[in-house]
Amino acid sequence: MQQPSPLQVRHSIHPGSTFLDTSMPGSVFNDVNLKQSTFENVALTNAVFKNVCLGGASIEDANLEGATINGVPITDLLRVYAQHRGV
Repeated sequence: MQQPSPLQVRHSIHPGSTFLDTSMPGSVFNDVNLKQSTFENVALTNAVFKNVCLGGASIEDANLEGATINGVPITDLLRVYAQHRGV
């Protein structure tokens, strides 16, 4: 079977696009607008997010083991937050 070539999309608009059962490891998203998008059953293992806006974002039912924010493990942040709240 022939290996697919990398997809390159530049300076385009595709509102309402759907990606189902798609593999895109090693992809680069630069200057991309994903506002109001939904990500479900998505593998972001070892992904790097730089200069991102997560205002109003909701992360639910996520495996955050090993994930960090500015070098601080998220699990540590959540543990300290829970202790502070008395949970």
